[in-house]
Amino acid sequence: MDNKGRLPWGYRWRSSKSFIISTIIIALFTETFLYGFVVPILGYMLEDRLRMDPSKTLRMTTVVQTLHGFMSLVSAPVIAHFADRTPNRKVPLLLSLAGSLVGTLLVASTLSIDTLFVGRVLQAVSGSATWIVGFATLSDNISHEQMGKTVGLAMAFVTAGQVSGPMAAGILLELVGYWPTWGAPILVLLLDMIARRLMMERREHHSSPSTKPATRRESEDPERSALLPPSSPDQSPTTQLGSSRSFYRTMLSDVRVLASLANTLVFSTIVSAFDATLPLHLRDVFHWNTLSVGMIFLTLQVPSMCLGPLIGWLRDRVGVRVPVTIGWVLMAPLLWLLGVPGEKHFPWASPQTNGEAIFIASLIGIGMVYTLVRGAGTLQLMAVTKVMESKNPKIFGEFGGSSRVFSMTEVAFSLGSMLGPLIAGSLSEVIGYYYMNIILAAISLLLAWATFRYFQV
Repeated sequence: MDNKGRLPWGYRWRSSKSFIISTIIIALFTETFLYGFVVPILGYMLEDRLRMDPSKTLRMTTVVQTLHGFMSLVSAPVIAHFADRTPNRKVPLLLSLAGSLVGTLLVASTLSIDTLFVGRVLQAVSGSATWIVGFATLSDNISHEQMGKTVGLAMAFVTAGQVSGPMAAGILLELVGYWPTWGAPILVLLLDMIARRLMMERREHHSSPSTKPATRRESEDPERSALLPPSSPDQSPTTQLGSSRSFYRTMLSDVRVLASLANTLVFSTIVSAFDATLPLHLRDVFHWNTLSVGMIFLTLQVPSMCLGPLIGWLRDRVGVRVPVTIGWVLMAPLLWLLGVPGEKHFPWASPQTNGEAIFIASLIGIGMVYTLVRGAGTLQLMAVTKVMESKNPKIFGEFGGSSRVFSMTEVAFSLGSMLGPLIAGSLSEVIGYYYMNIILAAISLLLAWATFRYFQV
């Protein structure tokens, strides 16, 4: 409150759970939209704008995508460290917006390969902050019983970003040209900026990390008073357990946490492998243009976007373990089938016969299975953390460990984003696209066993 005790304009709806959740969902949509936007036009940027030899396009695409994952990986723990010491999450979100805007402008300019790299670095760091702070905000505002449905809804919009990013880039580049194409991500960033500016967390206005007793109004409102319970000197030994070293040692010693991170890592590896290899594979095997490549991402993502809320509801009812295990088991044959078209050992799936139909059907199937495994690692990690904090509310410090929890997820996801293009690009060059998919299928089966063994029901 200000000195006169008045609430800010629109406080009720600006601080409501529905508006905060909507703002975070928009932020996550924006980040995935920006990440995927460059995928179908990166070849054009390298070959036409930077005059690079087409024989080097796959390797440079791998480098650009790997750089994004690497920078997200190294920046996530640093971001989480400071975010868990800041009661106001809106400021980190606004800073990530500024970084995304600058990074997008640098990537779009494509003045040189160095400029492209710097822009991609800024996008990676800003995107990492969005994921960490965004999911921490959701965790702060949503009960565990509703988390599956909320994460399912969020993931549906994340998928929408992944769909609309590559699709919009491929279509707009063909229809309106290069620079008008970049108007789409700028518009998305502006909408995100407006939503983040309006958002008001309740603890932003009513709380501070001090030892002052609660006011009468706060004591009468358990929702407000629970956000930041007062601390006292005799709590300091518990608060010390919130140090980063103790936090990561506690979390990484739990096999359930390791299984959660493995799910996120492998999922991200497969997704980023698609981003790195699909455009060039489709161009080489089926001779598709950027418009067709942009549309193919639609067949991959729309099924999971439509099924996301339903699978989230199912997870809230039956748990995470069984649906995720089924998802990884089904992923293996679909990945194998995806590599069949164009492989000389399968003439019935050649580009001249049934290759395109098999490829598209495989992608649709993978898109449906995506929904079963996507976000599962995050949900498992949140559940494990809730159990730990229920036994000792101050185990991870005064403001909790939400940001650091999601930094672990972000590190795993970023590591997969880095390894996916690196592994997929290298394997595609050395042993071919078909055998690369066989390796990914084998990893999926291994993860299905680990999920069933270590996920809690």
